[in-house]
Amino acid sequence: MAEPKTRLRLRLHFGEGAMLGPGKADLLEKITETGSISAAGRGMGMSYKRAWMLVETLNSIFAEPLVVSSRGGAQGGGAEVTEMGRQVLAQYRALEARVRAAGAAEISALEAMLASDMSDGK
Repeated sequence: MAEPKTRLRLRLHFGEGAMLGPGKADLLEKITETGSISAAGRGMGMSYKRAWMLVETLNSIFAEPLVVSSRGGAQGGGAEVTEMGRQVLAQYRALEARVRAAGAAEISALEAMLASDMSDGK
């Protein structure tokens, strides 16, 4: 049996529409890497509008903005993940690692129970 490509996806629901999950965490990482909301979105295969909407959502659910942006112009625009954004991302990634480690035995047991042929989309 080939090694399963099991993924664990953690999504935190803080209340009415307030969520933090792998997509928003990945977006924060891409903004850190690129310095641009639009470039981060493109790198993730999402529209500029969708990326901006996710950033606005993140900024609205935390006590301080996670991303700040500046308009274009002669120097060009850009975006930066704030200190609060870096802290939120670090806490989320640490929680992911902790959950993955704590559940490793159960994940392994579930993988052992998988059908031997997963190629047909079972």
